[in-house]
Amino acid sequence: MAIAAIRRFTSSPAMWSRSRSACLARSSIRSWTRVGSDMRATSLDADILVVGAGPTGLLLTNLLGSMGIGTILIERNETTVGEPRAVSIDDESMRALQAAGLSSEISAITAKGYGSLYKGPSGRVFAEVKPFVKEYGFDKRNAFEQPEFEATLRRALARHAMVDARFGLALTDFEQTGDHVVAQVLENGKAHQVRARYMVAADGGRSMVRKALGIEMEGSTFEEPWLIVDLETTRNRCFHTEVFCDPKRSAITLPGPGGIRRYEFKLNPGETVEEAEREAFARRLLAEVGPDGDEPIRRQKVYTFHARIASRWREGRVFLAGDAAHLTPPFAGQGMNSGLRDAHNLAWKLAEALAMADPEDLLDSYQTERKPHAWSMIELALRMGKVMMPDSALRGMAIRTGFRLLGLYGPARDYVAQMKYKPKPKFHAGMIQPSAARAGAAAVGRMIPQPLVTRPGREECLLDDCLPDRPVVLVFDEMPDRFVSAELNARFAAAGAAVVGLTPEWINPVAASFPILHDRSRFFSNQPFRGCLAHGLLLRRDRYVAAIEPVATLEKLLPMIERLAAPVTVAKHGTFASEEEPARKRS
Repeated sequence: MAIAAIRRFTSSPAMWSRSRSACLARSSIRSWTRVGSDMRATSLDADILVVGAGPTGLLLTNLLGSMGIGTILIERNETTVGEPRAVSIDDESMRALQAAGLSSEISAITAKGYGSLYKGPSGRVFAEVKPFVKEYGFDKRNAFEQPEFEATLRRALARHAMVDARFGLALTDFEQTGDHVVAQVLENGKAHQVRARYMVAADGGRSMVRKALGIEMEGSTFEEPWLIVDLETTRNRCFHTEVFCDPKRSAITLPGPGGIRRYEFKLNPGETVEEAEREAFARRLLAEVGPDGDEPIRRQKVYTFHARIASRWREGRVFLAGDAAHLTPPFAGQGMNSGLRDAHNLAWKLAEALAMADPEDLLDSYQTERKPHAWSMIELALRMGKVMMPDSALRGMAIRTGFRLLGLYGPARDYVAQMKYKPKPKFHAGMIQPSAARAGAAAVGRMIPQPLVTRPGREECLLDDCLPDRPVVLVFDEMPDRFVSAELNARFAAAGAAVVGLTPEWINPVAASFPILHDRSRFFSNQPFRGCLAHGLLLRRDRYVAAIEPVATLEKLLPMIERLAAPVTVAKHGTFASEEEPARKRS
């Protein structure tokens, strides 16, 4: 389909801000304006327009819907994907799904907690990665099928009255003004306008929106193509991923839920795409690495992988997310997971921005925080690719010898086996307030662990399930109730934050004027977070630590809360709500 030329309006940074009264002066319409008619919309169709219903767009829309934000999701295809693509979801992404109320449903369709076995040309294992620590509440590696995953997220959209998801629509054009975006879309051959405060482009690696904005991709394209073979059934009983680090031909086998398996083979020089996509070629390679040479093939396709990232992730009121913002080689299983992290980071910032007089710093922090972390995942994939694809027998031998030597030293062995080489979710700049060198300062910018906690009545739950969806002052102390007076609690509440206490594993919680929990899994009670004892940690809605203060000076967290959230006294109308409906407060 020919794409209309994209018009972009730019102006001074001040033009992207709006007053609080403008933010709240909304009327509600569900119908879209037909382009070319005499009727013109007098208000917005939605607060947020999401373009693209892949994993990133679907999670972002579910998160916004759970926050009561009027959101329209459009997707040019008639349905979600029907073929396997991404196959692995990590613990950080499961936590993002938990925030949308979807972790239980997704867990039910995954094979949880698998690892990796690295094998040399002889088939001998020289390194094992079998993480078992659930630092963020979930297994670090889980296998799934993307069609079932996307279908589950799409069905979940029906839970949200403020979400309007439409498939079979193509974005053809858009423009920005100082306070909204106008998008032109085609629906059944008819042109319509969609007007929203902000637009998020989650429209894939070939993003039309990114190209229209003139945003370049930085990085490189791999010259080595890989053949992906997805099987309907498997005779391979290995629970883990198998990585064949053979300079003659690198290969990977990956487990899936329900008795399926994926194989990936690096193509050698001289092997063409046409040749590799013939069934006989795949069957020969399958027989060389295992027992699946005769199993039915579901999909067979050659891919050339990319290691690229967008130079900027925001242009005015338009944001890039997922593959539109970054393309990651598959060797670390982080491509889709990076997109889900984008959605978790951006959703709450857009929700808060709608009720802020000047949200620019908050919105700018999306790129500041996510771009470096996404690039660190790309670099991890590149490093792992070098291990998987030794370019000579000598280099392969050196790699295997190095890993075997590491295995002789316990901490080094755990570094590999527990995936400690994976960059921690931590921000060094953005919507955080770094602290001077003192106890607990290293926690700022980090995603907090998610222990199993106990309430005073002995009920157990994961930490996030006990926290409200707003900033939280988490008072980590043996007696948290001593340090939060009724007056201070009221000041935190007026600023938009809740107070929750957390006791270390050696102290039982007690009933108080605010919830107090017990660190059952001991993630806070051991280093490095034990250094946060006798402190209040200001948690953002995505559960990163924005600031930390000793329990004696908790009121110093108030200015940072004001940067993270609009006061609860500010009405947060949903676009589709009636004008008479009372202002929505955070629960």
